[in-house]
Amino acid sequence: MQKNSLPSFETMMNPTLQALKELGGSATIEEIVFKVSEIMSLSDEELSIIHAPEKSSRTEIEYRLAWTRTYLKGYGLLENSKRGIWSLTTKGRQTETVSAKKVSRYVREQKKVEATKEDNDEQSEELSWREELLQTLQKMQPDAFERLAQRVLRESGFIQVEVTGRSGDGGIDGKGIMRIGGLLSFHVIFQCKRYQGSVSSSQVRDFRGAMVGRADKGLLITTGTFTKDATKEATRDGAPAIDLIDGDMLIDQLQQLELGVKTKIVSTEKIIINHEWFSGI
Repeated sequence: MQKNSLPSFETMMNPTLQALKELGGSATIEEIVFKVSEIMSLSDEELSIIHAPEKSSRTEIEYRLAWTRTYLKGYGLLENSKRGIWSLTTKGRQTETVSAKKVSRYVREQKKVEATKEDNDEQSEELSWREELLQTLQKMQPDAFERLAQRVLRESGFIQVEVTGRSGDGGIDGKGIMRIGGLLSFHVIFQCKRYQGSVSSSQVRDFRGAMVGRADKGLLITTGTFTKDATKEATRDGAPAIDLIDGDMLIDQLQQLELGVKTKIVSTEKIIINHEWFSGI
């Protein structure tokens, strides 16, 4: 399947508005992608197409939806927080549908995005470092990536975390215990996949088969993404739940825990000319 067969960022404007309304007015990027794909009945094959395989595992749909959000924000229908949560503005809540061409024309001609240019620049910079980090993760040796997962879990509050990855173990790479409030504890096993593409529902089922009777929960960690069916399979009724951590979530966690990632605050100086002062001399 070719990229040109996928819906354009303009085509996804109204589905994005609908998705946010159905999600209660706000959502994470992952929730928006999932809901829009559901509304537009996008197939797993369409959702698995990578935007730039040589650079990152970001899918083409995710890339185009980023532009969709940017234009809807420039049109005054969406806003986003520093924590990456997107929400409808008052205008957005009152808007049922839009003319995609009108939105694009308005944003381009009126330079509405000029007011959000710094935000867009920051977004581009963020995508740049995120893609760089994702490439670094994908180049790690399998055992090193497993040790990274072990460190992330330890830093996140898990205890007795061990890497147990070995052939013939059903794909289980490690185990640990999550203790909540010092009272409750859950035995968790995890599996690591350094992927550029998407993890399928069959792989989730295989992992569940390996974990049954050995742990309370399963944790599947990938540098790639999960197909729509894989996400549904992970929370299927009557089956042991499996938590999914994709590449974006892993990067967020590494940044939050400051594991190999350091945020540096850079201040800039801006000189403002007081024209009234000069004219008053």
